[in-house]
Amino acid sequence: MSLTIGQLVPPFKAPATNSIEFNLEQLKGQFIVLYFYPKDATPGCTTEGHDFNALLSEFKQLNCKIFGISRDTIKKHESFKAKQGYNFELISDESEALCQLFDVIKLKKLYGKEYLGIDRSTFVINPEGMLIQEWRAVKVDQHAQLVLDYLSQLTTS
Repeated sequence: MSLTIGQLVPPFKAPATNSIEFNLEQLKGQFIVLYFYPKDATPGCTTEGHDFNALLSEFKQLNCKIFGISRDTIKKHESFKAKQGYNFELISDESEALCQLFDVIKLKKLYGKEYLGIDRSTFVINPEGMLIQEWRAVKVDQHAQLVLDYLSQLTTS
């Protein structure tokens, strides 16, 4: 089962950096951006993280928290986050439970080899816990700004 826009996101918990447990229920009352990315310390994933980080204060002004998600371990996430100076948490989904919930595992090709990997995707959850927007097969360039612009339009209309 994958989520569709307009559907309530079932409550979930997951390990995150900074020794916290991400708990969707505890974050109600604010917008949540979950961006799924393939792997820590790769060029596109690093750039995407920097782009969200650079706009973090603007997201906070819109009552929005940002979380990055990949299948990497918490240990790898902690190292990646510290090295890059990200000021938001990264969620570890080693079990792929969140990847399955949001249907982001896709067949990919690299140098002629096929493998299952995370399709770069971003989801916005509203303060009531409903999925209100998604972007799939994301291209990194200007994506964080696109998400911010979407939220800005919501909060000013």
